[in-house]
Amino acid sequence: MANETRLDVAYAATQLDTDDDTARLTFFEVLAGTELFLLLDAEPVGDQIKPRVLEMYDESFVMAFDLHSRMTDLTEEAVPYAAVSGRVLAEMLAPQSIGIALNIDVAPSSTFILGEEVVWLNDTLSHAPEEMEQGIEEIFAPKGLPEAVLTGLDARLAASAGLAHSAYLVGARYQGGGQGHLLGIIDAVPGAEPALARAVSEVLSFSGLEAATLDVAFFAASDPVTAKLAKEGLRFDLPEPEVAQAPTHPGMDPDKPPRLH
Repeated sequence: MANETRLDVAYAATQLDTDDDTARLTFFEVLAGTELFLLLDAEPVGDQIKPRVLEMYDESFVMAFDLHSRMTDLTEEAVPYAAVSGRVLAEMLAPQSIGIALNIDVAPSSTFILGEEVVWLNDTLSHAPEEMEQGIEEIFAPKGLPEAVLTGLDARLAASAGLAHSAYLVGARYQGGGQGHLLGIIDAVPGAEPALARAVSEVLSFSGLEAATLDVAFFAASDPVTAKLAKEGLRFDLPEPEVAQAPTHPGMDPDKPPRLH
């Protein structure tokens, strides 16, 4: 299908079996990590925005699209909008239990996400990863992680262009006992570590696994352990960043989400 997006694929999976909880979790994980184009009633004023609200099913919904072209397919003209991630949009809407009219009438993933589902999504995303300090005793090849986790990690890391050079998934045994899986992220941009750790944590949350199932650590390419990671691990490459430009729409700076008014 032309212009089929990850949201289209994830939503289609939920329709094959409406009782498939794994497919539903995957859909919301993809939604959280997707940049959405939020239709506005007027041009933003500073960091304040006024989304266009649709009243249906005795609920209020904002209108969001995962492609700019899909938004204009519906409006048939240039319209004011804000570019926000699904995670930021859920954070904005949850306090008022406002839902999301997603890709309505313009895509296979056309659906209404109810206000209570937005609240649940925001609550799920609010679980921050825990920090730990534990020496690594042995590194070995990873095994046993579900395919959904590997796919989710690949997609999330691919969407983190410019935040790090690469990452390796390995099995690890720790000093003092205990073992599990470790994602070693190489040459992360200073300050990007929390965002990368949160992205990994979210993949695990929506897979149904406990966060402790996969640890995240950061290494320089020159660190001796990096060679061991490369030898034993499953490699993920992060894309090169696009040419940096100043944000032009509210929500494009993830550290400064827009405010509703």
